[in-house]
Amino acid sequence: MKISILKIFNQVQNLVKAGVLATVFACFTTNIFAQKAIIIPIETQRHAVALQVGTDQRVGITYFGRKLKTTSEYQLIPAMYRRGDDYSGILNSAYTPSGSRNLVEPAIQVTHADGNTSLDLQYVRHQVHKNDKNVTTTILVLKDPKYALEITLFYKVYQAEDVIEQWSVIKNDEAGPVVLHKYASANLYLAAGSYWLKQYHGDWAKEMQPEESRLTAGIKVLDSKLGTRANLYQPPIFMVSLDKPATEDEGRVLFGSVEWTGNFRVDLEVDPLNNLRIIGGINPFASAYTLAPGQAFTTPLFLYTYSENGKGQASRNLHRWARNYRILDGNGSRLTLLNNWEATYFDFDEPKLAELIKDTKKLGVDMFLLDDGWFGNKYPRNSDKASLGDWQENVQKLPHGIGYLVKEAKNNNVKFGIWVEPEMVNPKSELYEKHPEWVIRQPGREEHLYRNQLVLDLSNPQVQDFVFDVLDNIMTKNPAVAFFKWDCNAVIYNAHSPYLKNQSHIYVDYVQGLYKVLERFRAKYPKLPMMLCSGGGGRVDYAALKYFTEFWLSDNTDPLERIFIQWEYSYFFPAISHDNHVTDWGKQPIKFRTDVAMMGKLGFDIVVSKLAPKDLQFCQEAIKTYKSLSDVVWHGDMFRLASPLENDFASLMYVNKDQNRAVMFNYQTGNRYGSGTGSPIQLNGLNRDKKYKIREINLYPDTQTPIKEGTVYSGDYLMTVGFNPVLNTRRTSVVLELTQVK
Repeated sequence: MKISILKIFNQVQNLVKAGVLATVFACFTTNIFAQKAIIIPIETQRHAVALQVGTDQRVGITYFGRKLKTTSEYQLIPAMYRRGDDYSGILNSAYTPSGSRNLVEPAIQVTHADGNTSLDLQYVRHQVHKNDKNVTTTILVLKDPKYALEITLFYKVYQAEDVIEQWSVIKNDEAGPVVLHKYASANLYLAAGSYWLKQYHGDWAKEMQPEESRLTAGIKVLDSKLGTRANLYQPPIFMVSLDKPATEDEGRVLFGSVEWTGNFRVDLEVDPLNNLRIIGGINPFASAYTLAPGQAFTTPLFLYTYSENGKGQASRNLHRWARNYRILDGNGSRLTLLNNWEATYFDFDEPKLAELIKDTKKLGVDMFLLDDGWFGNKYPRNSDKASLGDWQENVQKLPHGIGYLVKEAKNNNVKFGIWVEPEMVNPKSELYEKHPEWVIRQPGREEHLYRNQLVLDLSNPQVQDFVFDVLDNIMTKNPAVAFFKWDCNAVIYNAHSPYLKNQSHIYVDYVQGLYKVLERFRAKYPKLPMMLCSGGGGRVDYAALKYFTEFWLSDNTDPLERIFIQWEYSYFFPAISHDNHVTDWGKQPIKFRTDVAMMGKLGFDIVVSKLAPKDLQFCQEAIKTYKSLSDVVWHGDMFRLASPLENDFASLMYVNKDQNRAVMFNYQTGNRYGSGTGSPIQLNGLNRDKKYKIREINLYPDTQTPIKEGTVYSGDYLMTVGFNPVLNTRRTSVVLELTQVK
């Protein structure tokens, strides 16, 4: 008599429910279903990563690209590739272990409690959790069959934004400590004919210098070992184009970033089969991490988005995701401001600041920001060589304290903000004298200062309390303070913590200590606007921006230089997060400087009282104009139209959600004879079926525009033929407003 497999399965299942044959059932079901491939699709609205569990229970990445309509067809993909033999069988591993059979760069490398250095990761289970209508998280559990070490991989999918975040949790259930030598957040595997990496490098005032090159066989490493302002020389953001360099509107491209405010590392390895392996996470440099029995380590998040329509689409994916899910108050508003730094530097007192507060009102911005130099008494803060760490108002400069300035701001109907740098200390300070054990430095070694500073040891809970109290004390005494500019200028030299027993934990525990402070601060002050500053863009990542409303792109405020810096930052961070100030750097007129700063969140750092009457008039009117269109800049979609790297001008535009309003910024970057816009620039992001009027705004007093404002254009015309803003060496910046005509 023939008995169906299904009938046997149901009978055994009934026995299991009755508490009988549990072990037999486990073996039985494993044997039946091990023969069928398990496909785990990680899908956004448009793209997908497909995982597959092999017959050996190892999980591999079998597809990365455009989402397929039929999920079952992902299992057909591996058979289509004939690139050669993978003798190890794990080149495409979802999380590549070190030791055993691996011959390429690992995602994880450990030493077990018994000293064994091999690791084998096999599939245990997976589940999909629906967070809400737009967000799902796939959880994949892997385990070593010989050791009680469990790895859980998380894939968080933001459907509409086409963004994925990955991270891992490493759990030690062994009898003794396990040492993590490498512990990446994510491990990707891509297949293409060739790969093109766009990366960034820089230094103070030279942030976001781009380089694009073809990835060849071997490993390209992007990393930082600076400890604090880890992005100073290289930020944790990159692009990879498949087959050819992507343009703004064409090509397959992946944008990636490590969400970690410390040392990071990204490995890009073209393997022997010409596939690309991308591994990203914390830099393991000097950071072996020991897990006690029962302890788990959660890696930072690795962020990526993929586009088959060029860099512009990938950029807009990130912008929408950042505004909706990451940047503090990403869909809210921002304060325009006047900063005193370039007007006074360290040389100020109450009367001088009171006049600047009046100038704030006169100018028409929302807030006065008091920068460095307001604190320290035993060692007055008259330069950057003393008193950092002594956060009491200097009685000579501010005899009536911060409260007096807050009242002056209120009397002038503006808000008041203040600068702090709470993670750092000058050796010439009372804090250093009282608590040398709070300072990161090697015992018995000469102190190496960076900008005359040392770094406080945030792995120490006492130091965490101190840093929190710096801000909390200001707010407690002056609850009307409306803004903090949080600076961070020193890197970690001579890394050693008097608090930690295991010195290889210092780089990781420092960052985790910083997050503990920020979590505590945000729990008490959830809405307070705060700028992430680090001598410019020395510390910009999405883990930090969870706590900040904006960041300072660069101390270089020369408007010509800023066009290039802001352009590159704009690929990864939305305009609402960019702090751009009008200063006296550069030789360009005030209109050019202001127009460039309007690309993001507008601010001023000038001596208002020294402005010529027409310059002041222009600034006042420009601020009103900016406030009328800031919603489009902050929350609209950005389209780069003409790159300053490829032309002697730059052009970009922001379009609101309803496509009935847009603003277009145009800047002349070359000054050779005949340079400018000789041809129309094709616009983007508009509705082809709608009609638009174009008006030039931000005109300098007593100047006329050559733009004919009565003409009505279809979106189709503007996106096919284009529009000429008439840029030239005498007309170097042009801002155009587009409004729908019904």
